[in-house]
Amino acid sequence: MSRARVRAVFFDVGGTLIHPWPSVGDIYAAVANRHGLSVTPQQMENAFRDSWAALKRPGLTVSRKGWWRELVFRALGQEHESCFEELFERFARAEAWRIYSDAEEALRVVRACGLHTGVISNWDFRLRPLLGAMGIGQMLDSMTISCEVGFEKPDARIFHAALAAAGVKPAEGLHVGDSYEEDVRGPRAVGMRALLLDRDTKRRKNAFILQSLRDVCYSISC
Repeated sequence: MSRARVRAVFFDVGGTLIHPWPSVGDIYAAVANRHGLSVTPQQMENAFRDSWAALKRPGLTVSRKGWWRELVFRALGQEHESCFEELFERFARAEAWRIYSDAEEALRVVRACGLHTGVISNWDFRLRPLLGAMGIGQMLDSMTISCEVGFEKPDARIFHAALAAAGVKPAEGLHVGDSYEEDVRGPRAVGMRALLLDRDTKRRKNAFILQSLRDVCYSISC
């Protein structure tokens, strides 16, 4: 029995389509220093990564502003509300982000094939206007965002919501992202296909690992 033809391709957003610019550490340090703290970009980068690792677990969700407040306070080493509010607003702006060089090409290829093109993302209410401001929103047929559906990847329900928005069966959906747990195991558990993006080639290359989003075109048939 032949595999169902892919009719919809979904992409993760952060780390897959876009990334902070010039870096999380640079932005945090610039804002923190403006509020009277004395920190370096590398200190803030390390503090952010440590805080993310400590707080990114079941029951604590990136879809809520309160989660981000806790992360920022932890990274700063103190509760600083005005600093948090500026950071939260800063990352809502397009100028704090850049589109990966291979992302727009991949989106164009998928759309040129006549396939439903969407994103599935663990994000808060800032994502929809952000992608619109960056010019990505106009290239998408659907956005399935955790803050809107109430569930985060790898929960099966967020993938079912995306499939319903596209009007396709699980076997007809392909998801691409940079997290094995959220972007590969999650969609596969509901019967979707999945590809792992690893631009740094940290893992041994195989059939389901992409080094570039440009390679998505080899995984679909137009």
